[in-house]
Amino acid sequence: MNICPFLEYSMEILGKKWNGLLIHYLSLCPDGIARFSDIKRDLSDITPRALSLKLSELSEYGLIEKKVISEPTVTIFYELTEKGRSLTAALEPIQKWAHQYKYL
Repeated sequence: MNICPFLEYSMEILGKKWNGLLIHYLSLCPDGIARFSDIKRDLSDITPRALSLKLSELSEYGLIEKKVISEPTVTIFYELTEKGRSLTAALEPIQKWAHQYKYL
């Protein structure tokens, strides 16, 4: 039996700690955009170093984009890409399933 390489690819991303939650978090933000400090504040269990690594990893997958605005001061935002937004739509049925079966 062969495992679907596309499912394997998606599990490679979502199976890593924090990745799914970060994608979900950004999907809940206005326009899918958030600052590092906002993410850290709202996902308080993640360390700053882990958050930085995970954001870089998700950027390498093409799911988020780092945007730097340098006027008047440097501000860094993280934004879902089109690919990231499409993944959030795919996560909705999983969220629904977990809501239904988590406590059974």
